[in-house]
Amino acid sequence: MRYKFDRNNLCLNDISNARASISIQEQGTGNMKLTPFFKEGIQFECQGSGKGCVSHGEYGEVYMTLEDRKRMAKDLGMKLAPFTAKYCHQVDSVWALKPNPAGGDCIFLKNKKCSVYLGRPTQCRTWPFWPDVMNARTWKKEIASFCPGVGKGRTHTAEEMILAATEQTESEKALRQERAENIKKARRS
Repeated sequence: MRYKFDRNNLCLNDISNARASISIQEQGTGNMKLTPFFKEGIQFECQGSGKGCVSHGEYGEVYMTLEDRKRMAKDLGMKLAPFTAKYCHQVDSVWALKPNPAGGDCIFLKNKKCSVYLGRPTQCRTWPFWPDVMNARTWKKEIASFCPGVGKGRTHTAEEMILAATEQTESEKALRQERAENIKKARRS
């Protein structure tokens, strides 16, 4: 599953709305708490269907922070610059994986399996526990309805889901910062 870039807000999705849907922010602390639907945990295990690795509706990009690009380049035994040139492109001043010329699948999806699993981007590692789907209605509509891994495997605790959602949120912050820096560099050129 991939993110849609929100050009109006100059960020990935609307983080403030996403956080409101997953949690209640404790005043001034930034700590997240899950809504009651998730407190007992969620059973999920990837089934290798590849459904989470293809475009889904309006979502179509896998965004890459600098850390994501470094990790994936290392996993592929490449230096950062050649990796970025070969596998990434900029979308609204943010790095993303290049689309697969053959269709909507990720370029690293081979036989419905991730060929760079250990080096995959944060966006992929935190799936399906993204802040913007962590409410009962959205979870049922956008995740459980199409993902065969929901209801299978081990139960992920509330703490694990909060950790994944927080990691995704931090990644989105890094992307917003990188976007701002890329825009500044482009203006100076």
